[in-house]
Amino acid sequence: MVDNRYATALVIGSVLSLLATVYLSVAVGTQHWYQYSCVPAKREGSNASVLREEFINGEFDEKTYRDTLFRLNGTLGLWWRCIRVPSESHWFKQPDPKMETQCVSFTLPQQFNPKYKQSGNHDGEEDLLRTYLWRCQVLLPLVSLALVFLGGLVGVCACLCRSFTPTLGVGVLHLLAGLCTLGTVCCFLAGVDLYSPLPEGVEGSLGWSLYLALISFPLQMMAAALFLWAARSHRKNYTRMTAYRVA
Repeated sequence: MVDNRYATALVIGSVLSLLATVYLSVAVGTQHWYQYSCVPAKREGSNASVLREEFINGEFDEKTYRDTLFRLNGTLGLWWRCIRVPSESHWFKQPDPKMETQCVSFTLPQQFNPKYKQSGNHDGEEDLLRTYLWRCQVLLPLVSLALVFLGGLVGVCACLCRSFTPTLGVGVLHLLAGLCTLGTVCCFLAGVDLYSPLPEGVEGSLGWSLYLALISFPLQMMAAALFLWAARSHRKNYTRMTAYRVA
């Protein structure tokens, strides 16, 4: 028989875990981790159509797509890079064209491409720190989601078996998932800061996707704390009741 306090802790922990999973999944799948904005004069002086064509269909090169992000108010995510360009008009050139967002996804091989200290110089020295930071920011959120999913499976099995013991393992899995989520954000921010300084007239800011990942971290940690507390308290109570019956 499970005490109402422990059952309430499990329910609240499960809800927090679900919210954290949704937030982190949305963050991983969206492109608004970091956004760039440039002054209008710099944006208007660039050939948007040429930059767009090179951004979408050109060869993958970090310096090339970063420069395009700088000049066309781009956004950067874990799996996406996007730019803001005027919508195409086949009949006439609009004086104030409507802006649209065009995105290109990173392929799996591109995610594991090495980074160089001089971006664009593929014959130069590899920047190992940025290379592994980028790879960690791609892998860690997937590990975090996998740990939460595994914790959910363990919890379901525990309910079917009517056992409270696996709750401790569920709490540990959520604790590790929270650390992976925090590591994702730290690796992303460190990688952005280690890249070459922003050009003059370009400003960078954090996007809402990154804030979703940040929110999911404390939710996972609170869920882990509730699971661990419930498992520990129930075990102490069970040991005390067993000793009382023996006595």
